[in-house]
Amino acid sequence: MALTLVSYRVGLSVRDASRGHALAQPVLVAIVLTGGTILALDVDATTYADGVQVLSFWLGAATVALAVPLHRQAARLKGFVVPMLVAVPLGVVVSVCSVVLLARWTGAGEELVRTLSPKAATTPVSIQLSETAGGIPSLTAALAICVGILGAVAGPAVLTLARVTDRRARGLALGGVSHGIGASRALAEDETEGAFAGLSMGLTALATSLLLPLLLAVLL
Repeated sequence: MALTLVSYRVGLSVRDASRGHALAQPVLVAIVLTGGTILALDVDATTYADGVQVLSFWLGAATVALAVPLHRQAARLKGFVVPMLVAVPLGVVVSVCSVVLLARWTGAGEELVRTLSPKAATTPVSIQLSETAGGIPSLTAALAICVGILGAVAGPAVLTLARVTDRRARGLALGGVSHGIGASRALAEDETEGAFAGLSMGLTALATSLLLPLLLAVLL
């Protein structure tokens, strides 16, 4: 647990020293440092997981706490509810369909396709969806984390290039693609953006749970 906390503290320092450079994401730095140390010391993954159970518990509480900035930004929901309720399910459909079709096009087997399909949902949800769909939950978890990091690193720049300036829309996009890691990046950028990223993360997980079985039945 100390290793994980120190690694994340180093990640924060790297981010501050680099003046918020896109690649200096605290989570990414913490993963590299923690993972490298575990590999170097030949620590079993199960032993590490047992040692950070307290952090895992509080991660759930921290996710729920994303509702606090959303409550503060409740007035910003006016006129945005309908577009949001259209965008989130549509984003799930695009996410699932694109990865399934791309995987099939490159020759991936059905088990791998089912493993990839719930990648945009937050990690705990994607693990359960992968297991239900017949995928490999541990691989889905790794992919979901990688997607989250990639979205947190590249997402804001891509949105800026696409001229998406509305903080609500930016947060909705980051939360829908990069879940908790993206929400953390969005919250560091702007409170409104972070609030809508947290909301999008939850809605995307719900929409993925509802739509994934139907989409896989149609596509496979």
